[in-house]
Amino acid sequence: MKLSLQLKLGQQLTMTPQLQQAIRLLQLSTLDLQQEIHEALESNPMLEVDESEAFASEDATHQDINTARQETPPETASDNKGSESGDSDTGDDNRWEDNIPEQLSVDTNWDDIYQGSYSSGMAAPEGDNSDFEARNTVSETLQDHLNWQLNLTHMSDVDRRIAMSVIDGIDANGMLTVSVESIHESLTDELEIDLDEVVAVLHRIQQFDPVGVGYRDLSECLLIQLAQVPPELETEAIRNARILARNHLPQLGNRDYAQIQRQARIKEDQLRDALEVIENLNPRPGSEISPAVADYVVPDVFVRKDTRSGRWQVELNADTAPKLRINPDYAALVKRADSSRDNGYLKDNLQEARWFLKSLQSRNETLLKVASRIVEHQQGFLEHGEEAMKPLVLHDIAEAVEMHESTISRVTTQKYMHTPRGVFELKYFFSSHVSTASGGEASSTAIRALIRKLVAAESTRKPLSDSKITNILKEQGINVARRTVAKYRESMQIPPSNERKRLT
Repeated sequence: MKLSLQLKLGQQLTMTPQLQQAIRLLQLSTLDLQQEIHEALESNPMLEVDESEAFASEDATHQDINTARQETPPETASDNKGSESGDSDTGDDNRWEDNIPEQLSVDTNWDDIYQGSYSSGMAAPEGDNSDFEARNTVSETLQDHLNWQLNLTHMSDVDRRIAMSVIDGIDANGMLTVSVESIHESLTDELEIDLDEVVAVLHRIQQFDPVGVGYRDLSECLLIQLAQVPPELETEAIRNARILARNHLPQLGNRDYAQIQRQARIKEDQLRDALEVIENLNPRPGSEISPAVADYVVPDVFVRKDTRSGRWQVELNADTAPKLRINPDYAALVKRADSSRDNGYLKDNLQEARWFLKSLQSRNETLLKVASRIVEHQQGFLEHGEEAMKPLVLHDIAEAVEMHESTISRVTTQKYMHTPRGVFELKYFFSSHVSTASGGEASSTAIRALIRKLVAAESTRKPLSDSKITNILKEQGINVARRTVAKYRESMQIPPSNERKRLT
């Protein structure tokens, strides 16, 4: 094998620390960004929250989509083209720069005060503790609620030990997730008990609040709740409801009402009354004590319509993060031609602060520009709703703002837009296309909206099948396969036609 030297020319994108930081900030959600800013403020003495009066201009945070086309998209640190921005420091912002040595290596000159759209702080005003209880109260679990009732119930020590094991096996919905045999087997080493004793204790716990807790299957859950009706209030509908809960739940789940009427020997009006009773029961009684924790979304972008011009306008949320700037007093301590340890520490932190402010500003501009292009493309949705949604893919926005698709993907992930029609993740506005009979394209989101509208208007006694929905859409000029309709229906958690059937 002969060894030789070869010279090759090529281009390669180098992931500098500054670029890595810009990309990381770009893909952070609002809450993660606030945490990142907090950590930067804690670790870098050069950064501080600007608590002076707001100085961000309207042009920095506001953009009319009708003029967005005429603007040249700013190159961001996350774009694979990269750029060097010019010196933008003016006026009072330069009053301390004379003290910074020229040999201080930074990749770009940037505004030392981050004049973004952010408000002057995240903390609540002093003395405002209206939500203190909501933020610091620990929610009660179902086990806590059951153990509290157990402590108020007179039981022997043996029964109490059994009851504790039973409660430990109950999940958040109130269902006993372990078998009675398993509980009995786990206690036989320390207690001499029979299986009937465990069952008896379970029946006592099933009388605890909420009614129906400790059930082993859906039938038992419903029967426990029906058993709470006093004898003097019992009606024919309740008796028939017990029959349905005990013997006909599979047919009830399939809406096979004709078979239920034959097997239970009841008429349609009697079945309707019994179904009304069952529908008022709770199949997951434990959820009353342990409700699901709501996830609150902070929108990154606001969209509103200017009543005067009729144009849709996009602006960044001014309350998502504090305004940051470089501390002028610390920056003034940086000395020329001083290689001491303390001066080196200040230089490094000043450089990091500049990079951080640049990355924040880049994230701000990129998010605003991408959101503006999305709104420009989806004005039909804002005006008329989901049925007017247009097909849109990442490549369309990437081409419009002259950025890479990976950048668009990062900036639309976990970012939310507040519109007059609700709060949506930016990715919600992207959807694939389906061909129409006229040769055009329809958005998959619009097709889902049409399917939902058709199902909402269907006859409950004779619901629309997937094939029937396919034919209706074809009559409207939308060519979509039956399996596609089924996929869209399942994605919206709409049950099949046989399960949507009702007696009324």
